[in-house]
Amino acid sequence: MKIKEMLKFLYTVAPKELACDFDNVGLLVGDEDTEIKGILVSLDCFDEVIDRAEDLGANLIVTHHPIIFEGLKSVTADSLVYKLISKNISVISMHTNLDQTDGGVNDALCDALGLYDVETVTANDGFLIRKGYLDSPEDPYDFARHIKEALGGSVKFTAGNRNITTVAVCSGSGGDFLYDAVSCGADALVTADVKHHTFLTAAKYGISLYDAGHFNTEDPIVSVLCRDILGAFPEIPVSECHFSKIENI
Repeated sequence: MKIKEMLKFLYTVAPKELACDFDNVGLLVGDEDTEIKGILVSLDCFDEVIDRAEDLGANLIVTHHPIIFEGLKSVTADSLVYKLISKNISVISMHTNLDQTDGGVNDALCDALGLYDVETVTANDGFLIRKGYLDSPEDPYDFARHIKEALGGSVKFTAGNRNITTVAVCSGSGGDFLYDAVSCGADALVTADVKHHTFLTAAKYGISLYDAGHFNTEDPIVSVLCRDILGAFPEIPVSECHFSKIENI
């Protein structure tokens, strides 16, 4: 199978049209006519991930975060793009299209949190987030522990003025969707990269707001994407990578 066939499949999983205008998705490094020897799926692409792919004999890395996001002014020997090209390893990145698609990053996060009856909420800016429900109401502090156990890492939060049944979810940087969470009647918003003043605003509205970390809220998609690729192409060696550059103590 060639890379262009894998890209076509991945666009059935996460249509390119769902990507935000600012985004950069698709085949970002490599030749679409290259035959695939093996695939490594990872949230990010950095040196250790490239080394892992090489060790596995994988010549395609599929990531969530784009390896090239802003314009490149040079490709020098110490750059990731140079390293990928020199090792004949290609990269396909599925970013905001994978966030928004059915069964994508936000749905994987809902599954990890054990939410049910998950529905899509269209935010004011048109981005698609999710809302789901807990089996039974949880105290805001108990729900913080619930999130930590489900995702690992650390959880920063402000406790709302009520128990939590309805949970809005936006993986990655979703603090700007606080007002959308309030508008859709959520008791809590689970996201990451929350600014200090957003926590204060949440307290004002009485909604619980949780910052569970960018990596931790998005990493569940890696296993899901591996499963999808293996289900469609069982003959291709596919491995998953959960490396992070961020440490928690």
